[in-house]
Amino acid sequence: MTMRREAFLEHVQERGEYRTQEEAERAARVVLALLGAHLVGTVRAELAARLPETYALILLNPLQAAEPLSPERFIRATAAWIEGATEKTALWDIGAVLSTVAAAAGDVLMREVLLQLPPGYDLLFGHPQPT
Repeated sequence: MTMRREAFLEHVQERGEYRTQEEAERAARVVLALLGAHLVGTVRAELAARLPETYALILLNPLQAAEPLSPERFIRATAAWIEGATEKTALWDIGAVLSTVAAAAGDVLMREVLLQLPPGYDLLFGHPQPT
């Protein structure tokens, strides 16, 4: 089931402890654009189908990535795209957005998403996987 835009932003805003929805919106747009560059095929399409249309389109039309980013580089890239962000605040933004995405995706789809990403992304989504 697709999450409504307002509900998605409310979750991101709450998890990120943002003062405004605009801050949550900014984080969601950047993080989903970077994430979309790392997912392909039906996994990306299924994840997009569970997001509000605005964010689904961002996920489906991502920034171009020359190679998969490690979690550390994903954090640095997020910090570079968000004005005034540091790696520490970018990690906070990523956690707020990706934990909301994980809740919308559900466990089965999240396992498939994590299979397409380099090791360590499970922690960014707030879904630690057993080793």
